[in-house]
Amino acid sequence: MDFKLNEEQQMLQDTVARLVRGEYSFEKRLEFSESEAGFSVDFWKQLAELGLTAVPFSEELGGFGGTGVEVQMVMTELGRGLCLEPYLQSVVLGGGLISQAGNDAQKERWLPGVASGELQVAVGLQEPQSFYNLNQVDTRAEKTSDGYVLNGRKAVVIGGNTAGLLVVSARTAGDACDDKGISLFAIDPNAVGVERRVYPTMDGTKGCDITLNNVQVSADALLGAEGQAADVIEYQAGRAIAALCAEAVGVMETATELTLEYLKTRKQFGVPIGRFQVLQHRMVDMMSELEQARSMVILAANVADEPQSDDRRRTLAAAKNVIGRAGQFISEKAIQSHGGIGMTWEYNFAHYAKRLVMINHQLGDDDFHLEQYATLLQAS
Repeated sequence: MDFKLNEEQQMLQDTVARLVRGEYSFEKRLEFSESEAGFSVDFWKQLAELGLTAVPFSEELGGFGGTGVEVQMVMTELGRGLCLEPYLQSVVLGGGLISQAGNDAQKERWLPGVASGELQVAVGLQEPQSFYNLNQVDTRAEKTSDGYVLNGRKAVVIGGNTAGLLVVSARTAGDACDDKGISLFAIDPNAVGVERRVYPTMDGTKGCDITLNNVQVSADALLGAEGQAADVIEYQAGRAIAALCAEAVGVMETATELTLEYLKTRKQFGVPIGRFQVLQHRMVDMMSELEQARSMVILAANVADEPQSDDRRRTLAAAKNVIGRAGQFISEKAIQSHGGIGMTWEYNFAHYAKRLVMINHQLGDDDFHLEQYATLLQAS
């Protein structure tokens, strides 16, 4: 199989790489993280002006009609810069849920804004008790004469503090863990009864817990058929996993580059420590893990937009498992190679290591996906 990029894909990758290198220094990232938004509003506008927020959407909705491969390129370069902007949440996951579940009127209402970057979407699928199981939904949506009333809580909604639209899962029927009876709703974050508690996460992004207290929405806030959202959520979570894995590779690439540079410049006993054989072997092991991660990301990107199947599920579960293990391995070995400075706040490597920890725990960690893969393998 030929994995070489075509001319348009290479141009896309180069565009994102230049933008990140030119606008997203480590010092600026620290400032962005401490801002009210938690990211750079200007950088988000630049992403939009270059059409990068439109990559996965159809041309009819103002997009480029890109696939998982194009999304992979964008996410990898954003990972290299440790970019804080909610691209995954708004463009990939939020836009994907609306694209798949929404009717024509809903798509025309929201997706052009998402594609242009004017509308940011935050997605609330996980709850405090769910532990990676997106079908464990306690949030309830009670049907009324003119719509629904929602009550519940969504946890760690990245980008929820600045979003102009919330897409949340809520149960319209069934028990807490049933896959049937889950529905999706598009909610105005400023609606009466919506409470947002914003806090910093360990990797510099801002998390947001959203509490819904008797939030009244109209019937047209329902995305897709009532009680039939589980399959949509699973499919779009798979696309988000592929994109998240691509970001992780960008993070790991820069982490290994920083470690290699440190081994070349840090001296002990009058020579660079990179001359010590044990550290050379460690570096080779890190590069081997990175190469395997790259291969899995390419595979995941190529199946991300395929129809749902057990083969797609297995591939994405395997990719998330490999990425989680590789990220942990590279982080630990790199910290050992750096010594104490590897966990210093003022040194950029520590932030790459923390981001890899967060990526491992988003949408299921390596152990969770290993169990998923084993279950699917036994069922085949």
